[in-house]
Order: sequence, then C-alpha cells, then structure tokens
Amino acid sequence: MSRSALIAAKQMRMYSARPAARDATGHPKVTIQTIKKLYAEQKPIAMMTAYDYPTSVACDRAGIDMVLVGDSLAMVALGHDDTSQVTMDEMIHHSKAVARGSRSPFIVTDLPFGSYQSDERTAVENAIRMVKEGRAEAVKLEAGRRAASKIEAIVHGAGIPVVGHIGLTPQTAVALGGFRVQGKSLASAQSLVDDALALQESGCFAMVLEAMPSLVAETITRLLRVPTIGIGAGSATSGQVLVLSDMVGLFDRFTPKFCQSFGDLGPRMADAVEEYKKDVRKGAFPVEGVHTYAMPAAAEERWRAYVQQQFGLELGGLKHEGTVESTVQV
Repeated sequence: MSRSALIAAKQMRMYSARPAARDATGHPKVTIQTIKKLYAEQKPIAMMTAYDYPTSVACDRAGIDMVLVGDSLAMVALGHDDTSQVTMDEMIHHSKAVARGSRSPFIVTDLPFGSYQSDERTAVENAIRMVKEGRAEAVKLEAGRRAASKIEAIVHGAGIPVVGHIGLTPQTAVALGGFRVQGKSLASAQSLVDDALALQESGCFAMVLEAMPSLVAETITRLLRVPTIGIGAGSATSGQVLVLSDMVGLFDRFTPKFCQSFGDLGPRMADAVEEYKKDVRKGAFPVEGVHTYAMPAAAEERWRAYVQQQFGLELGGLKHEGTVESTVQV
C-alpha cells in the first residue's frame, strides 16, 4: 500500500454513526434583525430549503441566510404526490434534524396543511409545537387574507414570527386549478396585492411570493414594508428561495420552469451506487487493511490458532503486520 493510501486510511473514522466533530463555519448567527438589516440595505436575501441534517449542513456551510423546512419535503423527500399529505409530526421530525445542522441560518418551518386552517387556537398550538419540538425560529403559512386572524394570533398571541406565502400555494393547488401561475389577470393580480397587504398588517415579518408574473411581484415588493422572497416571481423581490432537490437534480419527476440547475447530483448518485454494486459483485470492496479492522497482533495469532484447532478453519485476510490501525478507538 502506498504512503498516501496509508495516510488516507488512518484518517478514516471507525463508522459514520460516530462522525468527527463539525468545524464551525465562521458565519454569524442570522436573526430577524439580520434579515431586516439586509432588507434595509437592499441586499438580496438567500433562502434555501433543507429537509434533514446533511442538507442543513450544506446550507450552513454555504452561508445561506434563511433555511426553509418546506412541506415540499412531502414530495421530494417522502415521495408523496403532493404536499398536503405530510403531517405535523413529520414536519416536526424533519425540522429538528435541520436545526441540528444549522448553526448560522435563520430557520423557518412550514405549518402543514390542516394544522392551522380550522381556528386560531389550533394554529397557535401547532405553531408553538413547531418552535418547542421542531426548534423552528419562525413558521410559514400558505394562505392569503383568509388566514389573517390565525397569523395575528400566532404573532401577537404567542409571540412567534410568521412568514406569509401567497401566489401559488401548493397546499391548496387543487383549488387553484393545479400548479399554475397566479396573478395573470388584472383581478387576480389585485387579489394578490390585497392578500399581501393583509398579511403584512397581520404581523408577517416576511413573505414568500410564488409563481406569479414579475410585474405583480415587483408591485407587491414595492408596496410592502417587509421583505419578499421570490420563487418563480422574478428578480425584483427582496430575496430568492429554491427547493434544494430541484436545483441539484435530486428530484426526478419534474423541474419547475423557474428553477435553474446548479448541479446534477441525481445521476451521479445513481452512478456511485452502481459502481459500489459492481465492486461488491467482483469482490473489490471492501479492501482488507483499508476498510477493515484488525485485532492486536498477539490476539490475532491466538484467534487464528484457536479457530484452526476448534473448527478446522484456516482464516484468510491480511496478517496483522499488513493492516492499518484507525486513529479513532472503539
């Protein structure tokens, strides 16, 4: 084995269930005040979805301002046909995982369909659960004026920050006629403006604008006193958000028109799994002395002798002197 291979092998951890400590990113913690400052200075806000610890760490290391634990995870992480099927408990589960990986970004988590529509008390109770159990720093509601009273109760009654979401609202896409652009007519555009103003007055500190004409999003952005985060809403919004699985090619069903590809990890992942399968088939993985663990020399010799005498087996594998010890002890 080459010297470089030996060094690499020595640096391997014993197993992924006990990972090495993650270094601090050096990015300062983002708060609502940070977001307000970015907005005041007209610096575009970068928001990205995350659904688990690995995607959260990626966002953290990249210095993303806001992480959204979106109910889009129902489709891109859990394989459902739409977002309405994800439950409150599932959203809390994923939100907790994201919180473990995000030290810097401000964490916003969706309240799922059915968790806030019925009445103010239910909305407040579920918002509190998302903060206490899911470790979210704010919650997002997909609704227009009809949810104003719930948002007001959550913000002013429970003191929990709320991000609004208007335009295409996937939770109620069926009522909107499917995943369609909203605000294309004068009446529907005015309705979106009315929704935005109502949610601002209810206490939303930011608002997601999804799948609407750029001019409508610009109008709303210029009328509001809070930042807008666009997704398929043009470049005039205060910031942008994308679904991580879409932008890196991990979701295989469709890619929205508004999503730019920043990577193609889906095929690369499949290729890696295929290479693994091939190596297993031909016995090329694992490599003794690189991916394996050794017994101490004296114990190994005694074990070999014992097994040969007791069971009549001549063991293979590398002799102790050819193995590489890990720097991490079990």
